Amino acid sequence: MRIAIIALGSRGDVQPYIALGKGLKEAGHIVRLIATQDFESQVKSHGLEFWSIRGNSQESIEDKEWRDVSEKGNLIVIMSQLIKHALRSSMEWMEDALIACQGMDLLISGSVGLSIAISLAEKYHLPLLQAHLFPITPTKTFPSLVFPQTLPNFGGTFNLISHQLIYQMMIQASRPMLNQARQKVLGLPRASLFDPTPACLSKGFPMLYGFSPSVIPAPADWGADNHVTGYWFLDSDANWTPPSALLDFLQDGPPPIYIGFGSMSSRNPQETADLVIEAIKKTKQRALLYSGWGGLHKENLPDSVLMIDSTPHDWLFPRVAAVVHHGGAGTTAAGLRAGVPSIVIPFLIDQPFWGKRVHELGVGPAPIPRSKLTVDRLAHAIHEAVTNKAMRQRAADLGAKIQAEDGIANAVKIIEGIKS
Repeated sequence: MRIAIIALGSRGDVQPYIALGKGLKEAGHIVRLIATQDFESQVKSHGLEFWSIRGNSQESIEDKEWRDVSEKGNLIVIMSQLIKHALRSSMEWMEDALIACQGMDLLISGSVGLSIAISLAEKYHLPLLQAHLFPITPTKTFPSLVFPQTLPNFGGTFNLISHQLIYQMMIQASRPMLNQARQKVLGLPRASLFDPTPACLSKGFPMLYGFSPSVIPAPADWGADNHVTGYWFLDSDANWTPPSALLDFLQDGPPPIYIGFGSMSSRNPQETADLVIEAIKKTKQRALLYSGWGGLHKENLPDSVLMIDSTPHDWLFPRVAAVVHHGGAGTTAAGLRAGVPSIVIPFLIDQPFWGKRVHELGVGPAPIPRSKLTVDRLAHAIHEAVTNKAMRQRAADLGAKIQAEDGIANAVKIIEGIKS
């Protein structure tokens, strides 16, 4: 098959789809990954066709307005900002992806860019496979992941309604620009008022979830077409060599704490670094600080702290004592697979959901929202993650289960079954 994958977002959003595409290519399929220009070299390095659409994820996340919004953590403001950005970009993305999808046999998309994928599949009469990194199928088991995770348990009916409510909010907010793009770029009629997905594209069609059933088992009220395959990990190149400074630091003492907030930029990286370093001093731990995209930055670090650039998580995380991160789906997955406790400092969207899930599984302390992060709270969480033997054992056990899974092979098998 000739397969197009639409992968939009930050590195943590895009890498699982590169991994999935790589698995499909190794199974004999031709795979074209559609992403913003900043992912071109990474996509091509794994032997996939790359098709650029306008935009740059890193530049968008480093924007001052987005930094202010993300760090404050106000859900309504965050959703408004995301929708505004998507509306500005939808016409350009539709134009660029229209050409990319010509001649394809199958279109795959996750949550980001799904409305565009639905319209393109309708235009070309392509089968559309939804492949998500977090649960979106309505269920009574838990509420929508963008609902405040601190709400009390209101029961199954509320949970089910929360999924449907958020879905409709997103549809109605994006309708004006989506319909404009459908009509002007694709020559299609306006989308249905309450559900833009034509029945011919979705009925009886599988939906893939790229996370571990040991982390989120498929709820009992999900249909058989919803498949929790296991994570789609993109492991580092076998020829990758760690910097000598990093190797020396790791060998020079006990395993350090990893602290990094991925693509989540900070309004004041110096202030954030000072807070983190004070917490590390208080716990008498060693630490690796990941600078990130405009994130942590600190000059004249103490000897117990090393600042590092991007380092493959699959290599680094098994070598640390605990992982402090923002709760992105990709970083959460890497931390869980490594078998060490995770301390989640969520900023926005699905991150509070993952932070809560890590705590529920007993493999990390209670999450600390970024807006409430203090030296004492971070120090307490680090101390718990390092000294709680039961937590550390649960983390190791869960890591072993995840390592035994092959999410990519499971996903490829399901995708290949679409042909029959």
